[in-house]
Amino acid sequence: MNTQWNHLVEVVRLKIRGSATVASVVLSRTAANSTGNVLRTAHATALLAELHASCVFYRTLFKGSVLLCLAVFYFSVFSAGAEETDSVLNSRLIFPLESWHNHGSCIVECPNGDLLVCWFHGSGERRSDDVEILGARRVRTTGKWTRPFSMADTPGFPDTNCCMIIDPQARLWLFWPTIQANLWESALMKYKISADYMSPAGPPVWKTEKVLHMKPGDDFESVVQRKTEEYLESIGVSLAGEDPRNKRVRRWAENNYRQAGDKLTRRLGWFSRAHPYILEDRRLILGLYSDGFSFASATYTDDWGQTWHMSEPIVGGGNIQPSFARRIDGTLVAFMRDNGPAPQRNQVAESKDEGQTWTIARDHPDLLDPGAGNEILKLKSGRWILIHNNTEDGRHQLAISVSDDEGRSFRLGRYLEKTEPGKASFHYPSIIQARDGSLHATYSYFLPGGLGKGKEGKSIKYAVFDEDWILNRESR
Repeated sequence: MNTQWNHLVEVVRLKIRGSATVASVVLSRTAANSTGNVLRTAHATALLAELHASCVFYRTLFKGSVLLCLAVFYFSVFSAGAEETDSVLNSRLIFPLESWHNHGSCIVECPNGDLLVCWFHGSGERRSDDVEILGARRVRTTGKWTRPFSMADTPGFPDTNCCMIIDPQARLWLFWPTIQANLWESALMKYKISADYMSPAGPPVWKTEKVLHMKPGDDFESVVQRKTEEYLESIGVSLAGEDPRNKRVRRWAENNYRQAGDKLTRRLGWFSRAHPYILEDRRLILGLYSDGFSFASATYTDDWGQTWHMSEPIVGGGNIQPSFARRIDGTLVAFMRDNGPAPQRNQVAESKDEGQTWTIARDHPDLLDPGAGNEILKLKSGRWILIHNNTEDGRHQLAISVSDDEGRSFRLGRYLEKTEPGKASFHYPSIIQARDGSLHATYSYFLPGGLGKGKEGKSIKYAVFDEDWILNRESR
């Protein structure tokens, strides 16, 4: 580590003095000597360009201090404090660490091979009226990320929890909620569609923008009550009796029954997180959840947005942010974050009718979950992978778990990130498999002290790897 630091000090001094050629050689040597981190010699030139841009910015910010501008770059690239026990094929921050809140990314591959990422950015989340949806593009021909650009912004309101998908007509869809009253329960879903989104510079050109209204079925109240009772029976909890646990559960259930009976409450507050899912090139399903009800649902369209229908609610104890995969027999499986009582496990539910009705949510025995977003993905090989924080408490390690039986059981594959609690957070991941079989993930990257003087730095990190890397256990 000291050798890497000394080399990078040399790079910064040379670059600031204008000696780019010599700095390139030094940085290449640094990359070649790096073990246990994400650098490779092949990426030295791109890293040098990033280093130069970072130095110019931070030299201005810190009034010419070489060591201070180096420190910020060093921590952002080398993931300071992280225990990187595995070597990812390539990973890097999409933009330098900053004090702004950057969170909740989603990645798609464009038809031309570019990668497009969106996330929300601002001074906070639902309580901050400056939050907007930003995006960036990794241009295939250059391998570089563009500067962030605006994807959606409702002036005076927070725009959060965005996700994207490209449909069979090669159109880009962007979904996100605008928060009406600085409460998650006041979320109003929106979406945009673009057929012109592959320019190497700038954001997509949007042709459609609509509000996505939520209208649960007329039987929503009775379904919530019936499935709540079924869920409580499945975990051995009764609404009767004077046990303190029963009293808490009774208050929770009665609150959900009351909300389900109110037309406005059940139509507001639903919003997205993970990738939508397209069934057989004809049905687009958007996973939803409500912090008010603390359970999930979905909405779907069979005519590409002309009409939408809400599914039956996916009822459980704190199961939110569904992500979908489909088994060979047609069963659609939802994997969900666990915001409920112990044990902290990923929640799963199944649908036999293409997402219209669902079983109650149940704990998955193999998948730890600390109450953080995750995504499921079916690979071309038939294996399923889940990218998630595999802890019961904390977001300090980000893992990929592997299933050979369509999600019924999982084993640990590899860690993308792993450190001690409190040193960093790697969370809210998004993952895709590209047409060439490579795997691409983005996730929120929060580093306490990353901006110096104890100030936390935040960015979105990108990683590319493949299935063989996940399955290779030799270097762990």
